[in-house]
Amino acid sequence: MTESSDATPHGWIDPDEADEWSDDVLARAELRDGDRILRPASGTLTRRGRPPLDNPKRQVTLRLDGDLLDRLRATGPGWQSRINDLLRKAVGV
Repeated sequence: MTESSDATPHGWIDPDEADEWSDDVLARAELRDGDRILRPASGTLTRRGRPPLDNPKRQVTLRLDGDLLDRLRATGPGWQSRINDLLRKAVGV
């Protein structure tokens, strides 16, 4: 008979063997007393992702001639950014 083996590793870690929290992590952590928040979390614990842009791009619908669109797409990846650059030059921005 063949022996059965578990295909998935056991992911449980004993909390007594977990790494200690550093002073930096504790300084950014949220402090609670039951359901009441004494101090909200700060830093990377609450601000994930990219920072907001000063001038974010907006999505629009634009109808272009087919031959023009084919020519722009043929330039490869980044063609939409190149259209943005061409339009900025055309209007002097």
